[in-house]
Amino acid sequence: MYQISIKSSFSAAHNLREYKGKCENLHGHNWNIEVFVESDRLNKEGMVIDFIDLKAILKEALAKLDHNYINEVKPFDSLNPTSENLSWYIFRAMGEALSDNGIRVKRVDVWETESSRASYYE
Repeated sequence: MYQISIKSSFSAAHNLREYKGKCENLHGHNWNIEVFVESDRLNKEGMVIDFIDLKAILKEALAKLDHNYINEVKPFDSLNPTSENLSWYIFRAMGEALSDNGIRVKRVDVWETESSRASYYE
């Protein structure tokens, strides 16, 4: 099994619903994202996928979130925009984009701060 990962980031505002504390108020983060993908075979160039292509897919997945108020972006207009739910959302978006390539998303890490991370994997 082969595994590679890429990192990216985006900036956006959100507020947590039904949360009692400061994060209930509108605030922003510079989220850092790491996506791990795997495959049991390499392409003809000897890669799981070109890093450039994988980064482009992640950039597209993050485009709806970047510099937006996440609470107004589907599905976060009804789903609480926690880091846990963001990791699930990015995992799904990446999985859909890679589904025809025989490449599986293994895990998505979302760093809300330098010391706070949420992950989603199946």
